[in-house]
Amino acid sequence: QVRLVESGGGLVQAGDSLRLSCAASLRTFSSYAMAWFRHPPGKEREFVATINWTGDSTYYVDSVKGRFTISRDNAKNTVYLQMNSLKPEDTAVYYCAADRSWALATIRQGYLEVWGQGTPVTVSS
Repeated sequence: QVRLVESGGGLVQAGDSLRLSCAASLRTFSSYAMAWFRHPPGKEREFVATINWTGDSTYYVDSVKGRFTISRDNAKNTVYLQMNSLKPEDTAVYYCAADRSWALATIRQGYLEVWGQGTPVTVSS
């Protein structure tokens, strides 16, 4: 069984920080590129960030550059999303996803093999 489980979401104030975690049950976690997506209320799902197999290459959507950091710990089979300087517009359900390939165009479109259940993040003004 392949499964991703997100955690760390919650209610915070604008300007606060929050770290999301995604625990993976993948047999070979280090063979998967990982990504974060979010689904804001009243909007469509959007790509947030992705990281390659070894963690030495990352890519972010423009709206979170300089504020969010994606990282991974292959020894713990976990990927993280550190979110700083949170804004109300960051409010969304956040999802992690995994795929054996790391092609930016494909990942940004949401074509990944495995998805988690999501964790909600609410940022109040």
